[in-house]
Amino acid sequence: MNKGELVDAIAVRTKGLATKKAVDVVVSELLSVIMDTVVSGDRVTLVGFGSFEARTRKEREGHNPRTGEKMIIPPVTVPCFSAGKLFKEKAN
Repeated sequence: MNKGELVDAIAVRTKGLATKKAVDVVVSELLSVIMDTVVSGDRVTLVGFGSFEARTRKEREGHNPRTGEKMIIPPVTVPCFSAGKLFKEKAN
């Protein structure tokens, strides 16, 4: 499912309470707020669904697959999602 399909599904489930355009604005802003919050170093928790946070991967040793030469991969911060209990139960 892509963003357009998500907007369509939400618009159908609201049974006319919200237009596709309004749902699109809400979904876009929701994603924007989540991204801005995680980038600032805070955590976003949606009870029952899951939480979004930034995690830092440590510096590590790797190798160039083309030459086999060893190299140091620098530390990097990546966004992570952890599913909540209800989400995990529904998935199983």
